[in-house]
Amino acid sequence: MAIVTGRTNGDTGGGDTAGTPAPADTGIPASAGAGRGPARAVSEPGRIRQPVALIRLLTGLIAIALTLLLADYARATTGGIAADVAEAAELVPRPLAGLAGGLTTAAVLLVPVVLAARRLLGPDRRRALQQVSDGLLAAVLAYGATLLLDLWADGVAPASLLAALTQALPGGALGHTEPVYGYLAPVLAFMTASGNREHRAPWAVLALSGLAGLAGGYATPTALLLGLLIGWTGAHGTLYAVGTPDPLPRPGEILRALRESGLRPAEAHPAGPDRYLVRQADDRPDLDVQLLDRQAVTAAAVQRAWRRLRLRTAPHPRALRSPRAGLEHEALVTYAALAAGVRTRRIAATAGLGQDTALIAYEHLPGRALDRLPDEEVTDDLLADAWRQLARLQRREIAHRALVPSSLLVDATGAVHLVDFADGDIAASELVLRCDIAQLLTTLALRAGAARSVHTAVTVLGADTVEAALPLLQPIALARTTRHALKRTARPTAAHPTAAARSGGPAGPGPDEAAGGGGGLLEEIRAEVLRTRPQAEVRPVRLERLRPRTLLAVVGGVVAGWLLIPQLFAAEDNPISAVADADPAWLALALLAAALSHVTAAMGFVGFVPERLDFRNAVLAQLAGAFVKLVSPGGVGGIALNTRLLQRAGIPTAQALSSVGVGQLIGLVLHLLQLGAFVYLLDLQPGGSELDALPAVVGGLAGAAALLAVVSAVPPARRWLAARLRPLTTEVLPRLLDLLRSPARLAVGLTGQLLVSICLIGCLYCCTRAIGREPSFASVAVVFLVGNAAGNVAPTPGGAGAVDGALIALLQQTASMEKGGALAAVAMYRLLTLILPVLPGWAAMTWLQRRRAL
Repeated sequence: MAIVTGRTNGDTGGGDTAGTPAPADTGIPASAGAGRGPARAVSEPGRIRQPVALIRLLTGLIAIALTLLLADYARATTGGIAADVAEAAELVPRPLAGLAGGLTTAAVLLVPVVLAARRLLGPDRRRALQQVSDGLLAAVLAYGATLLLDLWADGVAPASLLAALTQALPGGALGHTEPVYGYLAPVLAFMTASGNREHRAPWAVLALSGLAGLAGGYATPTALLLGLLIGWTGAHGTLYAVGTPDPLPRPGEILRALRESGLRPAEAHPAGPDRYLVRQADDRPDLDVQLLDRQAVTAAAVQRAWRRLRLRTAPHPRALRSPRAGLEHEALVTYAALAAGVRTRRIAATAGLGQDTALIAYEHLPGRALDRLPDEEVTDDLLADAWRQLARLQRREIAHRALVPSSLLVDATGAVHLVDFADGDIAASELVLRCDIAQLLTTLALRAGAARSVHTAVTVLGADTVEAALPLLQPIALARTTRHALKRTARPTAAHPTAAARSGGPAGPGPDEAAGGGGGLLEEIRAEVLRTRPQAEVRPVRLERLRPRTLLAVVGGVVAGWLLIPQLFAAEDNPISAVADADPAWLALALLAAALSHVTAAMGFVGFVPERLDFRNAVLAQLAGAFVKLVSPGGVGGIALNTRLLQRAGIPTAQALSSVGVGQLIGLVLHLLQLGAFVYLLDLQPGGSELDALPAVVGGLAGAAALLAVVSAVPPARRWLAARLRPLTTEVLPRLLDLLRSPARLAVGLTGQLLVSICLIGCLYCCTRAIGREPSFASVAVVFLVGNAAGNVAPTPGGAGAVDGALIALLQQTASMEKGGALAAVAMYRLLTLILPVLPGWAAMTWLQRRRAL
């Protein structure tokens, strides 16, 4: 899909949003409006909320936040730039600088008046009035934002930030400049919101005014940048809040452009988002006109870039292309499809409508989309014809990328036409071509069933070609509405054995369930292919370059480090100096406790596995978990690693998951019991009653019980909870009953689960003693048990940020340690348990992989 169409598509770029049915008298097929243009939320007649405005608003807010952070943390850099600018400004004669400042200020104030008058005196006064009113509102909001930021910087912000944003007033006057150079913000907001961005003169006036402010010493570079960012951001915030006048051309403009292209248009009728049906004079064929606008380009830019980053099969992002470039791409792929002999609509004309919009006119093709046909018309001949059209594309290495029902148009004779090539690619890779086959297999199976879809595909393409597409038959490779349709039609597949069962693989959840549901029909398709080729490869191809959870973990870790590192090194007890000055004996005990935690974790793991395991491999797997923590949140990586170890040891997937689940369940129970015991001991200590910790724990448990009762009383919530607990009752509890038959092994597991917590508590306690603090062991235990629970919930690598912040706060509150000591102790503890084990963990993971134990 060419990004300029602005379609809201699936992960692979397939255009499959529901189209708007055309009026009955236009003769346009229902698919004519399908898959084009973003969904537009209309705020009032003639106004739309453009997604691009929201994207730019968020971008502006992020830019403002980053500017403030850099101004505060990179004070040397910003101060050096400001000093260089001030030194250069001193070369300008003071009278000349004052005159330039006065003239540019007057010119800046006249810019909105001139632009508003020019708009209101134009031909379209109604739209001009809307745009001018939007510009005035944006100017007022931007100016108010600059005043609020000035007040915040003067009264609330750190003194270091205020010093970075301001400088002394010129001429020896008392006071300092404004933190935000607010003269430009309302003018820029007016220009942007009123649609006057294309004029060069106002931009020149803004640039001269900014230079005059710098030369006169009335603004710092950072204050000037903040003023421009606030004006730009405020404009787009206003445009998204109130909506913008619809920028699309009127039918008269479309007819005029078509006449200039040599056609004979007579009238135009809207036929869906950004589409028109144009009737021609002299009995010439009607035209389907598609508009391509710059708003759609920008609206889809971030989404397409994310798909490209995440998926191997995603289209190349075309965020920087103009509507004309997008038009050329769609026309090129369409011409290539025609040259390949594919039945599709012919292009009648292409034309530009100003700088922001272009159009492409196709000869009208009467017909109905595949999803609009009655069941009796969906014959095997029709399905085979669809496969023949795709085969012609495949022979020329042309990818369609959007083979959804709206792209398969059936004419009155039953012939299939492939339309909407905006997403297509020429010289497509083998992976993308196989994705087209997987998408069409699913599209036809949703309409005619898996058996007929696979049978016709094998008849036309051959069994080898269909088999090659089988690893791509997974939800993430399909268009968004196809995935939704799979979820709606999901049904048990008892009549059709799963592909894993047919291939002799282990039982368990298939890749479809793991990737978001819809596995029923996809499993049926796999089973039908395996009937033809029992030896076919069914293992899915890894299509994701980057998972959202991984990105969230990395971002969370970066943010946590950004916030934590300045605090650590600004503390009175610097972590580096604290480690250097630490008591060697306590530091050695802390290191020993951290190392023993991996051995005890292996005990707690193997104790809940009835089958015999290599204890050495189990210990190395727990050590490898320290490396996996860098790219996985909380305990997720360790769970996956332990499950994989059991699978490689020959334990079926269902039993492996059950064993890990038993260990997690028992660990949770023991964690709560330990917390209650240490809280009780803490309350028995002198002065411990002031903490009132035991009632707090009891109150928390009572609140959880009350919440569970409320959830159980609401039928939808009860069904949701039952679905989440079903694996516990069907897999974990039976596995636990099996373990009860071998009490010795269960005792090893319980002991290991208890000792791993004691080892980590001991490590943290030794760290506090190493820096010269003497908290009670019970208080450190409570701190660890609560902080570790917070780390397992946080979606950051190894709980970064959440664990550190919780441990520091709890050491101050529960163990009565000062902030500097708490920071140093936690930094030393995390160094021993999170940072130092990374390299040994990587070595352990590599060794296990070479031994084929992982």
